[in-house]
Amino acid sequence: MRRGQRADSTLAGRLLARRRRTLAPVGRGRDGAGGPRRAGEPGTAELLTAARTGDGEAFGRLVGPLRDELRAHCYRMLGSVHDAEDAVQEALDRAWRSLARFDDGGSIRPWLYRIATNRALTLIERRRRRELPTDLSPAAAPLAETAWLEPYPDQLMGWTARLDPEARLVARESVELAFVAALQHLSARQRAALLLRDVLGYSSRETADLLDTTVAAVNSALQRARAVLAALLPEHTQKRTLHTLGDSAQRQLARRYAAAWEVGDVEAIVAMLTDDARYSMPPLRIWYEGQQAIRGFLVEAVRSNRWRFLPAGANGQLAFGTYRWDDAHEAYLPAGLDLLALRGPRVAEVVSFLDAPFPRFGLPARLGRDDLPARDEFAARPGL
Repeated sequence: MRRGQRADSTLAGRLLARRRRTLAPVGRGRDGAGGPRRAGEPGTAELLTAARTGDGEAFGRLVGPLRDELRAHCYRMLGSVHDAEDAVQEALDRAWRSLARFDDGGSIRPWLYRIATNRALTLIERRRRRELPTDLSPAAAPLAETAWLEPYPDQLMGWTARLDPEARLVARESVELAFVAALQHLSARQRAALLLRDVLGYSSRETADLLDTTVAAVNSALQRARAVLAALLPEHTQKRTLHTLGDSAQRQLARRYAAAWEVGDVEAIVAMLTDDARYSMPPLRIWYEGQQAIRGFLVEAVRSNRWRFLPAGANGQLAFGTYRWDDAHEAYLPAGLDLLALRGPRVAEVVSFLDAPFPRFGLPARLGRDDLPARDEFAARPGL
């Protein structure tokens, strides 16, 4: 993903502009716990009262609407779906045990974000920074000690449907791979401050309260975080790029790319790449840059195997579940979840997550010999 210098056209720049318009925090609902309630349903106060008496079902209904957005927040912090789920579960367990100390004079959402953020901060202290092969420095940890960034299933972002259009755009752009990877270059406190302030929309005072620090410390962390992101993020988000391309062009590009792999047409694949394209395959450390280097890799990978591609949804980007024929199993088996970053109508980067759990992304565990992917499937993918 090419590093841009025009901060005002990146997500980081737009987040800053968004804050100047004093918007409500992303996801804040009318009842403070996930949006408007239906007639006859108990509200937050009633559920809270019941939960404080030990009613676990009431507590589940109270915090359930917030679980998915808390997981997305922790994913941004940690770069891992598994770590995010652990953080959210531990945060909700802690909230259940501490419910008597919750001041019900305000919304439960900030309280849960405080607990989840602090849990994520603790995990960051104990675990290594999440990496992509293209971000490894010469002094990086040995391969066995490297923690890799993980893709995030689009199907876990359904909660954004209840947000207003601008908040929904920010929420979805902020789980794109480039943004999450850039966040990993920030200190833990900088990540938390930027996400609470610029993505979730809390004020500097609210952010300071959630992090148990001062407004001056929050503003200092924000200044440093924004400078780092401005240097790391590409000029345009993938959401913006895909919108500019339009649905028809997206579908055509997806079909051409998948078809080129399936018929073994290396030159067709290379022709779709930008001159400075990059190709990586975590957990493998090796990666390729430029059309010539990628062509050399593709000649072996494409022509010596039989492939099938299915459209997938991950990090709001063009993505495929890739399957390679296995003679022993007489089936096409998962080979990698490929996320493509586009620059205009061409592919600027491919990150192939070789260990991605396919069922989590709505992909079958195997394809039979005659299971030919229908090209109509690309029209059915959300965003295509």
